[in-house]
Amino acid sequence: MTSIRVADIENGRINVNYPSKLNCYAVVCWGFAACAGLMFGYDIGISGGVTAMNDFLIKFFPDVYRRKLRAREDNYCKYDDQKLQLFTSSLYLAALASSFLASSICKRYGRKRTMLGASLFFLAGAGLSSGAQNICMLIIGRISLGVGVGFGNEAAPLFLSETATVKLRGAINILFQLFVTMGILMANSVNYGTSGMHKNGWRLSLGLAAVPAFLLFVGSIFIDETPTSLVEQDKEAEGKRVLRNIRGVEDVDAEFEQIKAANERAKQVKGSLKNLMKRSSLPPVIIGTVLQVFQQFTGINAIMFYAPVLFQTVGFKNNGSLVSALVTGFVNVLSTLIAVFLADKAGRRFLLRLSSVIMFVSQVIIGIILVTSLKATGSLPEAQAYTVLIFVCLFVFAFAWSWGPLGWLIPSETFPVETRTAGFAFAVSSNMLFTFIIAQAFLSMMCHMRAGIFFFFSAWILVMGLCAQWLLPETKGVPIDLMVERVWKQHWFWKRFMD
Repeated sequence: MTSIRVADIENGRINVNYPSKLNCYAVVCWGFAACAGLMFGYDIGISGGVTAMNDFLIKFFPDVYRRKLRAREDNYCKYDDQKLQLFTSSLYLAALASSFLASSICKRYGRKRTMLGASLFFLAGAGLSSGAQNICMLIIGRISLGVGVGFGNEAAPLFLSETATVKLRGAINILFQLFVTMGILMANSVNYGTSGMHKNGWRLSLGLAAVPAFLLFVGSIFIDETPTSLVEQDKEAEGKRVLRNIRGVEDVDAEFEQIKAANERAKQVKGSLKNLMKRSSLPPVIIGTVLQVFQQFTGINAIMFYAPVLFQTVGFKNNGSLVSALVTGFVNVLSTLIAVFLADKAGRRFLLRLSSVIMFVSQVIIGIILVTSLKATGSLPEAQAYTVLIFVCLFVFAFAWSWGPLGWLIPSETFPVETRTAGFAFAVSSNMLFTFIIAQAFLSMMCHMRAGIFFFFSAWILVMGLCAQWLLPETKGVPIDLMVERVWKQHWFWKRFMD
C-alpha cells in the first residue's frame, strides 16, 4: 500500500495521476446529487412567472393588481411592492440562516444526510406554498423551501467536488449549475402552461416544486456518502469501498491515502469556523465570498426572477413575456453545457474574463435602448423590444458558461479539508444574502433607477472582469487537497497570506 504523509501534502510531493474509469454508478451518484440544483433552479424560475399571474395577485397582492390595471401605469413601477418582493426573497433569507446549520450537519453527519434533509424541507415547502390560503402560510412555505435550498446548496457542490476525478472535477461540479438552469427552464415551461388555468394555475406551478425534491429524496437514500466524509467519521473501510465504486477500479490506494493524510492534518486544527479567520485561511474565504457577491451583481437573478415582469415592462404582453422567459431559460441550459466541456480545458479564469466583456456590452446596450425608447407609459416599438430580448439572451448565454457555474465550482474546490464545510457555508450564505438583497430590492430599484439599473449592473461587471484578471488564481487540474501548495502559495498576491 502506498504510504502518504501529511508532510508530503504540505510540500506538494504527490503523484496525482490516480487511476479511474468512468462508470454508471458514479454518473448516477452525480446525477442524483445535482438534483439539489434542479430544486434551486425551479424556485428561481417559478417565482417570477407566478408573480405575473393575475389570479395570484388578486388573492395575495390586490393592491399590485389594481396598480397593474391603471390606464396610465408606470412601466417601471407597477410591480414595486415590498410584500410581493418578500414572496420571492424570503426563501433566500431562510437559506442564508440555514446554511451554517447545514455546514455543521454536513461535517458531522455527512453530505448525503444533509441532501436528504434538503429534500424533506423542500417537499414541505412545496405543499405549504401550493396550498396557501393566506399570505402568512405562503411565506412560511417559502421559508421551508429556503431551508431546503440552504441545505442542498451546501451539500451538493461539496459532494460533487469530493467524488469527481481531478481531470473532470470542473465538468462534474458544473452539473449542479446545469441542473439549476434545467430547473429554471422547467419552471418557465410550467408557468407558460399554467398561466391559462384560471383561479388555481399558480398552485400547480408552486406545487410541482415537489418533483425535483422527490428526485433528490430518492437519490439521497440510494447513493453512498463521499469517501472524504466517511474518513472524517472514522469509517475508513467503507470510505475505501465507496472510492473503489466511484472510480471503477480496484487500485485506489494512493488516492485514499491522500484523503486520509488530508483528514489527519484537518484533525490537528480545532474549530473550523475560528480557523477561517486565520490569515492563511483568508484567500479562499475572500475569493469564495467575492465570487458570490459578483455572481448576484451581474444582475442575472434580477432577470431570471422577474423575466416575465421585465418583458411585460418592455412591451411584451402576458403570454409573450412568458414565451420570452422560456426562450432565455432554453438559452441558459444550452449555454451551461459549454462550461461542462471547457472548464477543465480552457480554465476558470479565461471563461470569467471573456464572459465579463460580453455581459458588460449586453447590459450597456439594453440600458441605452430603454433610456432612449421606453417612457413611463406605453411600450417599446416591436423592433427595440426584440432587440432587448436578443441582448438579454446574449447576456444569459455569457453568464451560463462562466459566473453561474464557476461561482459554485471555485469555492467548493479551493478550501482545505479542515475548513471545507465551514468555508463553503460562508460562501453559500454570502450567495443567499446577496440573492435576498437583489430579490427584495430589484423591483424598487427599477422603479427609482429606471433604465439606469442596467448601467448599475454593467459597472459591477467591469469590476468583476478586472478582479478575475488580477486576483483570481487558476484551479484547473489541481487536486482538491493540494490547493494550498499549488494555488494559494504560488499566486503573486495571495502567497503573502500563507504561512
